[in-house]
Amino acid sequence: MTIGVGGSTPEQELAKMQDMSGGVEFIDNADREARLDKARALMREQKIDALYLDTTVNLNYFTGLNLKLTERLHGAILPADGPLVYLSPAFEEPKTRSMLKIDGDIRVWEEHEDPSALVIETVESLGISAGRLAIDPNAPFFNVDGLRRSGNRYELVNGAAITGACRSVKTAREIALLQRSNEITLEVHKAAARIMREGIGTVEVEEFILEAFRRLGGKAPQAGRPIVLFGEATAYPHGVDYPQTLKDGDMVLLDLGCFLGDYRSDMTRTYVFGNANARQREVWDLEKAAQLAGFAAAQLGAPCEAVDAGARGLIEAAPGFEKDYKTPGLPHRTGHGIGIEVHEESYIVRNNKRPLEVGMCFSIEPMICIYGEFGIRLEDCAYMAEDGVRWFTTPSHSVDDPFGYEA
Repeated sequence: MTIGVGGSTPEQELAKMQDMSGGVEFIDNADREARLDKARALMREQKIDALYLDTTVNLNYFTGLNLKLTERLHGAILPADGPLVYLSPAFEEPKTRSMLKIDGDIRVWEEHEDPSALVIETVESLGISAGRLAIDPNAPFFNVDGLRRSGNRYELVNGAAITGACRSVKTAREIALLQRSNEITLEVHKAAARIMREGIGTVEVEEFILEAFRRLGGKAPQAGRPIVLFGEATAYPHGVDYPQTLKDGDMVLLDLGCFLGDYRSDMTRTYVFGNANARQREVWDLEKAAQLAGFAAAQLGAPCEAVDAGARGLIEAAPGFEKDYKTPGLPHRTGHGIGIEVHEESYIVRNNKRPLEVGMCFSIEPMICIYGEFGIRLEDCAYMAEDGVRWFTTPSHSVDDPFGYEA
């Protein structure tokens, strides 16, 4: 029997859990002001006069204002030089003001008015009569299209060079939040492995995981559920739309994550319920070697694509596996940046030439998919420190002892 898999119950595991969220500092206004200053500096370098932030994670990142996206324009204007100005539907102004963490004027529009006109009027009121207006890369099309049709004198450009450059390099406080959210997730993984039993269903495991995160102090994602897969379904990277029941000898794949202070974790563990057969053992060991090859390629100054090439090259060189995203093999990129979104810049993918630098945080997850048999993904997040790459948490140890209890 795989070590650490089975032998307990959900009730026993939940009873042991204590909150792990204490002792870590959350993001404060000093952090947000530093982010705004960095954004302004980047805007001046790139000759961008103002940045429009829509109701997206970027608005939350820079200002702490966490609004829900609707059909109404709601956001902020950040000039390269000058104060932040918020934009709001008039009837939402009192609520918006009550939620502000970074002070600023609030300009409003009424229900019968064109909100795009308010954006342009606000930029003009800041002394910017023409120039380059960067748009939040996550802004919905209807807002971007409205600005394009407004007949303004501005060159509209993608704001990703500002938002991505700021968000992809984390501070020590951000890394500490990511560290703790990953530690919480590893504990949930261990507990979930212990409750496995023949006949348990994926839905029961999902419900256990959500409750475990709550008890340990991690906020479960608002959208979606944990990915819990058994048997042949483990070959599908983002899961299937039907429940499964665990059988002896099944591969088990769990892809989990939580929020802590807005910062995400993302971790996948794959192991066998019962005893691994020769085929499962061979592929698991290849997956482990590929993940370590990606980690070894993560060198300061190396391009992001080098991590993908390191992991992918090992899988492609193995007998029986295909190249260039074909299966059996690795059908997707090796990883993604992680922070306030589970998938964000910089992406660990072919053709991403951006050099790895101190503060960058990303997943390494070169999944092996064998449709009709099983899949194996070992996913852990890492970050670039002054002395090189480091894991946030200890990766899987071996097919027989995935959590390293007897290592």
